[in-house]
Amino acid sequence: MSQTDIIEVRPTLSESLQDIVETRRVDAALDWLGNHPPHVIADQLARMDAVRAGMAFRLLDKDLALAVFEELEPVDQQQILQGLRDQSFRDLVEGMAPDDRARMLREAPAKVAKKALAGLSPRERRMTASLLGYPEGSAGQYMTPEVVALPRDLTVAEALGMVRAKGGNAETVYTLPVVDAGRRLTGIVELRELVLSKPETMVSELVVTEPAFARATDAAEKAARLMRETNDINLPVVDSEDRLVGLLTIDDAVEVIEAADSEDVALQAGSAPWEGHYMAAGVFQLARYRALWLLLLLFAATLTVSVTDFFEGTLQQAAHLALFIPLLIGAGGNAGAQAATACVRAVAVGEVRVSDLFRVIWRECRVGLVLGSLLASVGLAIGALFVGPRIALVVGITLVLICGWAATIGGTMPLLAKKLRIDPAVVSAPMVTTLVDATGLIIYFTTAKLVLGI
Repeated sequence: MSQTDIIEVRPTLSESLQDIVETRRVDAALDWLGNHPPHVIADQLARMDAVRAGMAFRLLDKDLALAVFEELEPVDQQQILQGLRDQSFRDLVEGMAPDDRARMLREAPAKVAKKALAGLSPRERRMTASLLGYPEGSAGQYMTPEVVALPRDLTVAEALGMVRAKGGNAETVYTLPVVDAGRRLTGIVELRELVLSKPETMVSELVVTEPAFARATDAAEKAARLMRETNDINLPVVDSEDRLVGLLTIDDAVEVIEAADSEDVALQAGSAPWEGHYMAAGVFQLARYRALWLLLLLFAATLTVSVTDFFEGTLQQAAHLALFIPLLIGAGGNAGAQAATACVRAVAVGEVRVSDLFRVIWRECRVGLVLGSLLASVGLAIGALFVGPRIALVVGITLVLICGWAATIGGTMPLLAKKLRIDPAVVSAPMVTTLVDATGLIIYFTTAKLVLGI
């Protein structure tokens, strides 16, 4: 597809960039691109296949192209890079922020990463290489090393002069770390404080000592959630000897939390997380991410079949018991899923720790029993109406026991997973539901045997 083949028709307000590109209208595409901010353009590119996204991206001017490129996810960035000529490729990679560049290259094929590093200036190559040396998912991988650090013994006037001289190469100057002669972090000062203070005031008088900070090897999610707790827009990052190595900025922290939450949601729904835009993912790609979990859950569900088969004699003696199986396992599964979701969320935000295991068990057990009692009152009425009081009593007792058991299991499994160094979200709601289905049937039929004497 060449640009000379593109028909010149201006876009309508309702048209998307994808619609315009598919109809080969270059002037309309240029007009659309010129009237939308980088994050909107990036979202549209992420929705397209590699060929159309590459064609639209090449219509951007250099500055806008860089801004749009940095808004894309690494998987989408790689697709764009593979369609660029050598000089455009080098210019784009060179202009990226070091932390964004490092994350992209970490996930890129070896051929793309080698080509990108080879085209960088020595300064940018050194910064990128240092970031690539940090562990996967660490704060060091997401921080920016381009920081203006101030000595304590400056006046405000001298500090502002340093910001003006060095701030052009820094990603942010709103938070200014203060360091000693060995570049060890001693505090921070906000740009606002410098601007509003008298020129002769010493920086040491404005410094916030003992600020929140993260180690470069700490998990990026942990550092990002610390920023949310402290309401900081930038978080100093230090090495093992407390020397300043960078800042984790608010935009990167938001991306980290979004990625972590997206992964947790996918795992809790019984699916593997995927990279890239949902609308750009193919049918078979999405099916592949979900298939493994569904197969595992299918095998787990055979427990329910085995339990039903084992208690077949009980069912033959009281056929009405079968009527309430969907109601009971549905109630238990839902109670377990609710508890698991609440506990995963509490673990993720730091409200619950592994040391709280027994407190969570006691708490969720009581919550489940309360919910089960509420449902049992309804179940007794329904059972008495349709099958008589004895079966209704079995249903009511079972609802109380199942809900108490399900809530306990749902609240406990994420903490046990955390203790075993497994992502709590892997203990997904479908897995808890499947387990509760099988054990719930055991509770149901055992209760029936005891109450009905069969």
